[in-house]
Amino acid sequence: MYFCRGSEMEAVEEKKEEQKEEGEQKEEGEQKEEGEQKEEGEQKEEGEQKEDGEQKEEEGEQKEEEGEQKEEELKALEDSSELHDLEKKLSVEQICFPSDVPDFDWSSIDTSELPDSYKTNSPREKKMLRIADHYQRQYTHLCPERKPLFLHPVNECGVEKFVSTTVRPTLLPYTELYHWDGCASFVSDYLTMEPLKSPLTPISLSFKPSSLYSPTTILKYQRGNCFDFSVLLCSMLIGAGYDAYCVNGYATQSICSLDETLEVCPLLRKPQEEVEEPKRDRLCGLRVHAWVLVLSGKREVPETFFIDPFTGNSHSTTNEQFLGIESVWNHKNYWVNMQDCRNGCKDLAFDLSDIVRWEVMLSDTDKPFQRLLGAEKEKELFDRNVDDTEDEEEEEEEEEEIKFAMPSSWVAPIQISPKEFETRCSQGRKVTLYKKAKLEKWAPYLNRNGLVKRLTIYADSNYTNAVEVKEWFKNREDMLDRREVNKQTQMTTEYFSPGHPLGLKVHTYKSMDPQTERVIEFYTETRVDGLQKLAENDSEMKEYFVGRDDFKYFQHTEFRTKKKKVTLVDTRADANSRPIVQIMERFHRNLQKPADEDVAERVFLLEEDVIQLIYHLKNKYITASKKDFFKPAESYRKQSEIMTPDMCVTYQAGFPEQRTKLVPLYKLLQELTEEEKRMKQQVWRSQAEVLKILETRESEEADIKLSASIYDTERNEKKRQEYEAMLNAKKDDLPGQTGQDVDYLAPFLIQIGNPEKLTKKQALRLKEDCLSDFKNRLVAKANIMQARFEKEVEELQKKNQQFQEKRNQLSEEEEAEFLAGYSETMFRIHILALRLDREKQTAPQRYLALEEKLRNDPRIAEHLGHP
Repeated sequence: MYFCRGSEMEAVEEKKEEQKEEGEQKEEGEQKEEGEQKEEGEQKEEGEQKEDGEQKEEEGEQKEEEGEQKEEELKALEDSSELHDLEKKLSVEQICFPSDVPDFDWSSIDTSELPDSYKTNSPREKKMLRIADHYQRQYTHLCPERKPLFLHPVNECGVEKFVSTTVRPTLLPYTELYHWDGCASFVSDYLTMEPLKSPLTPISLSFKPSSLYSPTTILKYQRGNCFDFSVLLCSMLIGAGYDAYCVNGYATQSICSLDETLEVCPLLRKPQEEVEEPKRDRLCGLRVHAWVLVLSGKREVPETFFIDPFTGNSHSTTNEQFLGIESVWNHKNYWVNMQDCRNGCKDLAFDLSDIVRWEVMLSDTDKPFQRLLGAEKEKELFDRNVDDTEDEEEEEEEEEEIKFAMPSSWVAPIQISPKEFETRCSQGRKVTLYKKAKLEKWAPYLNRNGLVKRLTIYADSNYTNAVEVKEWFKNREDMLDRREVNKQTQMTTEYFSPGHPLGLKVHTYKSMDPQTERVIEFYTETRVDGLQKLAENDSEMKEYFVGRDDFKYFQHTEFRTKKKKVTLVDTRADANSRPIVQIMERFHRNLQKPADEDVAERVFLLEEDVIQLIYHLKNKYITASKKDFFKPAESYRKQSEIMTPDMCVTYQAGFPEQRTKLVPLYKLLQELTEEEKRMKQQVWRSQAEVLKILETRESEEADIKLSASIYDTERNEKKRQEYEAMLNAKKDDLPGQTGQDVDYLAPFLIQIGNPEKLTKKQALRLKEDCLSDFKNRLVAKANIMQARFEKEVEELQKKNQQFQEKRNQLSEEEEAEFLAGYSETMFRIHILALRLDREKQTAPQRYLALEEKLRNDPRIAEHLGHP
């Protein structure tokens, strides 16, 4: 015997064991009581004792018969009374479902505008329903302990439709939806989750079919249960080329109810981080759920996996949250799982061609359930006191089932407008609660500040004490991409995409007041000075550089602190308000100079009038050469320019007693003095730049502007007006341009002086030159596209060869990265092939269209024999 709902059967078996134990205890009590009575009646006659013994034996046999009868009755009620009691209890108990899911009356939806295929069944669909009913009868006879199959629920018009025909494979015109994760993310965001009416079964206990609406209706109202989610997602995945199937099975309470409060948010999850164990669920193994199965093979999928449609997350087929499978289906067929699911889905094999593990409904080689029926079971199944004629008709019906193919989908084409695709979330907003975290999503342009996602991290499970907030933005003209606020340290970090006018990359600060703690990072390719990062507070400024010709990589400036609090207004009036104490620079090694002549560190002690030079270490030396210059007082410098030995202290590594001549030292001191002035000016410019950044950021936040694509004419009003003005400005500046978007003859007319009247020879020449030029351009364009196509194919072959050579050496991350790139390349090849094919098909038509336009052009038509 095969089982699917292992946990459910175990629960029923436990109930049977409890009742059996109660019966045994009762029997033992009665035996004990009878034993006591027997001791009290020892003085009675032997005849009476014999009679009591016979009576006791008869009562024991009677109790044994009653126990067997009770066990049979319990077995018969396993799928009815027991489950009915559980469902009845659930109806009065609170189940953990999202509290913000509003009630919706599906009976009030308007179905009058739906196509006829929604309201009636075609002959092929009717035949499919008869086949399904026949399949159901066989299944029920052979597996009476299992629930009825989910085969033909009613649609929104109350018409029974086979589940496979509700799947409508569709490839939507959005690049994101070409990949499984994009499809899954869209479905989970776009639809609002509704719980099943009964968490234990998709079919009511009266065995009447439940509802399964079309994907088009689900998209229209943006809501549905797990089966609605799965059918829509499966339709999109199959359309994108994946080998995907809808699954009817069983899952944990957290999966079924979209309860992610025990899981760490994916944005915070660390590798191999375990999820907190949920509380024990007494209905474990009984809760019905639908999800999507993606088999390996197509679209370079390396391994079979599940997709939970509620969250859009992928899961391994061995994931312990998926507890069993009843059946799977796609748009072509329907399979019943005949494997043991006592251990969940861990041990399941997903080779649907294996008739031992999967019973298929429509087959080209075997009858449905032919393997299980056999000669004896088939005879038993159809032994119902009917005449031979009815048996023959049923056999003929089974023969027809073998050759029957699944009817095409009755669902209208699935369409998602650009606006709907952009809006994503229902009402433009979605909130998900995780373990001590809340994730909010918004549609682009819904918030005036461009906010599209916010993650709030809490210190408690009640979501009251926020410790950190992360926000994501889109379409901001100031290029702000992300903002992180640490509530405990009051530190804010802003991340910018490339393109900010000041080259900002990251800005970390506690306050927008100047001369407070902050770190600013720049995109170095936008700066001529190579500044990568600037860190400052009230007493110092640190600057980091890359790629400079002078090999400078670090500068540290110390300031004398002030007690008075500095505001942006005060600093704007005097950018040089902080006195500089010292400036220290560090340089990378310049291999073009000897080490003892290549400065490693230069320090300007402004208040002490001292300049220090420390050189790079020479090879095999542990001390570096250095020079200390002591500048004379300002009054002395005005009176004399003589360099004295006490103005410079030098140390030459390896030559401690060697003295440097004063003239070179004097020239070096003069250079350093001038450099000190330039450095002070550079520090002032850096302070002024910080002030400008603060002013700019305040201005940007005070008046946030969102950018729009030039193709988005609805939002980009300015671009739309410019485009319309350009069209209106196009006048007939050149003869013959009336009624034409482009004057094809204009370049050739200019070459011959643009005469007012053409001769026949000129007209023929113009026509030939124009057609020849157009043909060359068509050929050149096709060649370019062909070259790009061949290049992509060549790159794909190289990648595939490299992957095959190094496959055993790659980690899982490297393999996943390669497969993602491989899929992207395949997508580009597919698009290039379509464009190239379209170009080859339309090129002759465009050539003939141009030839016809030239024949009808009034400037040359009279010379070509046309009016």
